[in-house]
Amino acid sequence: MDFTSRMVALLGELRRERNGAVADAMRCYGAPYGLNYGVSLPTLRKLARAETPDHDFARYLYLQEVRELRLAALHIARPESLTPDEFPAWAAGIVNSEVAEEAAFAFLSRSAALPALFDAWIADPNPLLRYAALQSAARSDLLTAAWIAPAVEAVRRAAVCAAESLSKPAAAPLSASSAARLIAQGAVALLSAVGGLNEENRQAVLRAAGSLGKLPAEDYVHEELTWRLEA
Repeated sequence: MDFTSRMVALLGELRRERNGAVADAMRCYGAPYGLNYGVSLPTLRKLARAETPDHDFARYLYLQEVRELRLAALHIARPESLTPDEFPAWAAGIVNSEVAEEAAFAFLSRSAALPALFDAWIADPNPLLRYAALQSAARSDLLTAAWIAPAVEAVRRAAVCAAESLSKPAAAPLSASSAARLIAQGAVALLSAVGGLNEENRQAVLRAAGSLGKLPAEDYVHEELTWRLEA
């Protein structure tokens, strides 16, 4: 069966689970999907995981402007097949926070290429890629204290950008303040995971977070880590 026929069959299964109420109630940061059938994430994951893992088919699905196909692709892709030359192709599909989170959960965090991806995306101008990198790192078995400093710096940069943009109209689907909040949330997930590994890491995380200022995103990180990493 060719990719188009397989896609049509999968889409038929997904469409049978459509839910307009879910689609209407969805809230995510970034650009909207071309088509959205409102299939719940648990149902979507179940249907996608029933497919045979196939990296090429996943990349084909990921190109489609349909929410359910793009998210399903992340479960059909093979993490062991991810290579640095593919990073731009996967980056192009991360158009909103839902795709970023599902990519981290289902695919990127499970890849041996994650350290290279983290280095590439944590400094990328696109805040959704920084968010995806942070969420992926937080879930990875490759978790390392070397990611503390880049995570804190990402929060600092985003917080300053948000402060500087307050007097400017938002020119992108994701405002600077929303971007800063997302990056702060991703950083908290990563920093709390690193800090939870051992006491040395916990102290390193608290010291690094203590270098942040008092802008809203920075305050969020301070407050979250205070209770998450209490001795």
